[in-house]
Amino acid sequence: MHLEELRKRLLYSLLAIVAGVIVAITFADFLLELLARPIGGFDRLLSIQVTENFGAYFKIVLLGGFLIALPFILVQLYLFISPGLSSVERRWVLTAVPFASALFIIGAAFAYLVMLPAAIPFLTAFPGPIVLPKWDDYIKFITSLVFWIGLSFETPLIMFLLAKLNLVSAQSMLKSWRYAVVVIAIIAAVATPTPDPINMAFLMLPLLILYFLGILLAVFAHKNSRALNQDN
Repeated sequence: MHLEELRKRLLYSLLAIVAGVIVAITFADFLLELLARPIGGFDRLLSIQVTENFGAYFKIVLLGGFLIALPFILVQLYLFISPGLSSVERRWVLTAVPFASALFIIGAAFAYLVMLPAAIPFLTAFPGPIVLPKWDDYIKFITSLVFWIGLSFETPLIMFLLAKLNLVSAQSMLKSWRYAVVVIAIIAAVATPTPDPINMAFLMLPLLILYFLGILLAVFAHKNSRALNQDN
């Protein structure tokens, strides 16, 4: 029964992604042009292989379809885990779905509007021939950066839900702030496309802010849970 429910939710999620891909196809030209802007447009890019344009197009519509379907996928995840949650926990997890989507969009926008304008001039300014990246490699670079930074912006919401479910506490997260700084530095070093500390700091700063925001949300989650228990 449990496995059958999992298969059903996965099937619905897959169908949502297919529907999202169909929608993304209608905006594909705009999305491709938007992604080419940080480096100066299509004139600053090369397409060498015959299938390269198709491959880049496919990656974009697939990622776009996933992002469009993300709220529905999160709802399916909620429906799968909800039988094991209390009524209060179900309400909080369901409320988190739109916030999760919004945080991902904010993180993706931060990557596109802040990280890329700082990173690309740095990478292309080194002495040597004019940099004309391959279109397919450029798409991989852009989409990977935007996706992982968007995902990292889910941190405060995850921390809040974990505290709400009594899996962690604000005190334990606050005591572990030094470890969090090290982990965030590693994430920034891996996700940042350039080796210089300035661009790394661009990513570290919002991640640190998000971590401490998550601690504040965890405090609120704990107080709220305690008040509900007292009322009951």
